[in-house]
Amino acid sequence: MKTTLIKRIAPALLGLASVFAAGAAERPNILVIITDDLGYGDVGFNGATDIRTPNLDALAADGTTFNAAYNVHPFCGPSRAGLMTGRHPHKFGSQFNLPTSYLSGGLGVPVEETFISKTLQNAGYFTGVVGKWHLGETEKYHPHNRGFDEFYGFLNGGHDYFPESFAPAYERQRKNGMKKAIGGYLHPLEYNGKEVEEKEYITDGLSREAVNFIEKAADNKDQPFFLYLAYNAPHSPMQAKQEDMDQFPEIKDKKRKVYAGMVYAVDRGVKRVVEALKETNQFDNTLIVFLSDNGGKPKLGATNTPLRGEKGSALEGGTRTPMFFHWPDKVAAGKSFKHPVSTLDFYPTFAALAGADLPANKELDGKDIWQSLQDGSSPRAGEMLYVMRHRNGFSEVSGRKDNWKIVNVTGNQWQLFDIEKDISERNDLSKQYPHVLREMVADMEIWSWQHAQPKWFHIHSEGVLWREKSMPRFHETFEIKD
Repeated sequence: MKTTLIKRIAPALLGLASVFAAGAAERPNILVIITDDLGYGDVGFNGATDIRTPNLDALAADGTTFNAAYNVHPFCGPSRAGLMTGRHPHKFGSQFNLPTSYLSGGLGVPVEETFISKTLQNAGYFTGVVGKWHLGETEKYHPHNRGFDEFYGFLNGGHDYFPESFAPAYERQRKNGMKKAIGGYLHPLEYNGKEVEEKEYITDGLSREAVNFIEKAADNKDQPFFLYLAYNAPHSPMQAKQEDMDQFPEIKDKKRKVYAGMVYAVDRGVKRVVEALKETNQFDNTLIVFLSDNGGKPKLGATNTPLRGEKGSALEGGTRTPMFFHWPDKVAAGKSFKHPVSTLDFYPTFAALAGADLPANKELDGKDIWQSLQDGSSPRAGEMLYVMRHRNGFSEVSGRKDNWKIVNVTGNQWQLFDIEKDISERNDLSKQYPHVLREMVADMEIWSWQHAQPKWFHIHSEGVLWREKSMPRFHETFEIKD
């Protein structure tokens, strides 16, 4: 009897085991390429005509682009905190960029928030970050303690690009004390905790290190990788290689030419990364995600056309990002996904693709969008995406639900747009649809009740004003004036 039962069950168990084995073998490598302050209209696949990005455009054409992809915040630090945690940064006190003081005052994204990198690492992924961190600079907040096996880059919010200028500046500032050196954009680069001497233009150096990581990952065929490639380009300081600017002789505006050169360097770097994936036979099983952390700054040469607003704003130009997913035979080629998605969605989507267990009691504000990506459905029909940026004495806020978007960027006047028909936010429909406006504002006010007080401020004066103005003053923010 027992022998017969075993004979009957064994084939089923073997079949089940083969399914699990196949699923494990198909777990993708995940490569997130994030740029810094890239304008919505500054890549070819998103409409740029004067800046050429042939390598990004090729990936976009062979993958799926997103028409309505949003960051969770219009500034670097909170945007990245949302991406890494899958939660609104306002809920754990990370509404502002970290302080500019020495080692960010010893502050960072709370360690109670488990990063997606840690979840993937626990699931057996080889994990790495190359480039800009900006999530905490002391040991407890270091990438190695947030789920990354490898780190090459800088811990603070920015960096000079040319070693021939930043290397001597290191030495000059060291003579005045390291605290002064680390406070600005001359934070030393490091590899796994040890300072390194970078000899290339920073964008090229980061591309090189991304290739090194990919080659190292190829040595272990049974372990997929997660690489977070965080270029600081085209963030200030505005420094481009002459040979990259020479690619754009038709651009006469000096700021635009420098900016174009910086974007072109990223595109060149992506080509090197893709070639490394192909040479190591990892390209076909790698999900590549490309985006910007927030909108561009027109005064530094960027354009967010056709969007209204820019970096720092709750308008579309502040948080809507050019984005694509690329994964041969798994992500549809030549398609465009029209429904709203958020960088908050990366966490649950990546975890599901990796077969990773979410941490106990982990709260997520994003959605697993994979099935929606396959069938073209909205992952959050009837649900809202929120953006809030605190200013001096008031908060810029916006919320999108399906085709509707509410906006308050002055502190005293709400507007309503049909954002699918009016991407430039020009035609205010609040008078025609007051019930839609009121319902969405009420929804957003309830969301604000979940916020924590800021754990830090970017500069001292922000904290002073926060207290003097009795911020956040949500009773005023969510008042609708007739």
